[in-house]
Amino acid sequence: MNLSKEGNKNGYLLSISIIGALFFIFGFVTWLNGILIPYLQISCELTNFQALFVAFAFYISYTLMALPSSWILVKTGFKSGIMLGLVIMALGTLIFVPAALLRTYSIFLVGLFVMGTGLALLQTAVNPYITILGRRETAAVRLSIMGICNNLAGAIGPLILAYYILNDGDAFVSALKTMDATAQSMALDSLARRVIGPYIVMTIVLLALGILIKFSPLPEVDEEIDEAADNKTDTRTSIFQFPHLILGAVALFFYVGVEVIAGNTIFTYGLSLGVPIDSAKSYTTMVMITMLSGYVLGIILIPRVVSYHTVLSLSAILGMVFTISAILIPAQLTMTLPVVHIKLPYTIMFVALLGLSNSLIWPAIWPLAIHNLGHFIKPGSAMMIMAIAGGAILPLIWGYLSDNWSAQLAYWMLVPAYLIILFYSLYGYKVRYWKLSTLLSSMV
Repeated sequence: MNLSKEGNKNGYLLSISIIGALFFIFGFVTWLNGILIPYLQISCELTNFQALFVAFAFYISYTLMALPSSWILVKTGFKSGIMLGLVIMALGTLIFVPAALLRTYSIFLVGLFVMGTGLALLQTAVNPYITILGRRETAAVRLSIMGICNNLAGAIGPLILAYYILNDGDAFVSALKTMDATAQSMALDSLARRVIGPYIVMTIVLLALGILIKFSPLPEVDEEIDEAADNKTDTRTSIFQFPHLILGAVALFFYVGVEVIAGNTIFTYGLSLGVPIDSAKSYTTMVMITMLSGYVLGIILIPRVVSYHTVLSLSAILGMVFTISAILIPAQLTMTLPVVHIKLPYTIMFVALLGLSNSLIWPAIWPLAIHNLGHFIKPGSAMMIMAIAGGAILPLIWGYLSDNWSAQLAYWMLVPAYLIILFYSLYGYKVRYWKLSTLLSSMV
């Protein structure tokens, strides 16, 4: 069944709703890492660099499992692939139970890797699905709607998990300092076990969703077939012969890295400035709120007012402005948030605003990168999903720099990442063949 012309309105809206629910799950599970990093740093006694292996274990699975995921989708189709992804994610959340009982960091990392594996399969299925479900001109609007679902969950999820596992974080850390080694070990064991309840609930929800997907009317969508990919004069036989895809994957690598750094390090950064845990635990939610505002702007503006590549350029420039502001503004300068009357360092505010600059990069890059791939749409999508490895590697670099330099200065690494995204928005998306003349012509 092909809904690309949006002719079947009821089926189209139902499909959008189902995929929106899946993106909500993606966001809920993914952005819990912003709380898990400081939580595991306390309970397993880790450095910043060690704690950021949470992000590494979660996101590296995308690189390792994206191509197998595309092979699975060829065999199963989108619908069965989505169901299988949810089951694999449920297995990953279940692994948190023995990890917590043993307070063993490596087992937590295994659970995160398995969860990431399930998400890799899901993302490989649903991103091209939502892109080609309707007209290409409105793909960014659909992806922005999915982003709202994702980030709404990302705003809620960390607050819920923090309530269960870090509701007394400041008192707990203070009490640890007064305990002997035996008492500390018992207290940390108790802290580690706080995740068992929430992750058992997530396991049940994921399994239930998998069953619902199996019996849902979610249709199969045909691959995008267009003249550029299928006419007889186009002799390309590999996805590596599509420069705009390869360069798009590179840009996506750096985008995911900066997005994960913004959402997953802001809590740790706040703690490094002496912010109490009770205040810092809401910082990841602040990033998600600014991302939500960006997605709303995307729905309004793309493509009616601004094009994909223009939005991408503006996002990269804003990202550099916010990053440099977060670095150069003294950490001692604070503002008082209205209504809640909480003091917030200006530098933290600019890190949170990175959510706004990052919000529209994903929905802008995807349509540009997978355009004209024809029957290469599934392996092309897999390559884009592999680029999510940026979320595994770049945060580790930030962790190393923050341990050996400072958390604030470590954000300098974001500037070249945004420059690469800016290059793709201005030139990279226009390159169609690996020829020097083609590359130069795209730059004029």
